[in-house]
Amino acid sequence: MQLARVIGDVVTTRKDENLIGLKLLVLQPIASDGTAVGRTLVAADASGAGVGEIVFFVRGKEASFPWYPTEVPTDAGVVGIVDHWDVESPRT
Repeated sequence: MQLARVIGDVVTTRKDENLIGLKLLVLQPIASDGTAVGRTLVAADASGAGVGEIVFFVRGKEASFPWYPTEVPTDAGVVGIVDHWDVESPRT
């Protein structure tokens, strides 16, 4: 799982029928300190997240598991909303 900030949503009028009714979000992956890392991506949302929230997401085949037995054509899926996280500071 990876952390990301939701920075937008995607509205489509034509799509695969297995995506009908699913919310699509634009994510910016973030590091444990909250800084942006990597490229933005679009993910199907299984958690009800919204713009501005921090979420965790999965990639690959596992991204479609929340909608089983429907085979959702996605390779990224939001599976949770983060309330807070703590990171131990490195020892020097």
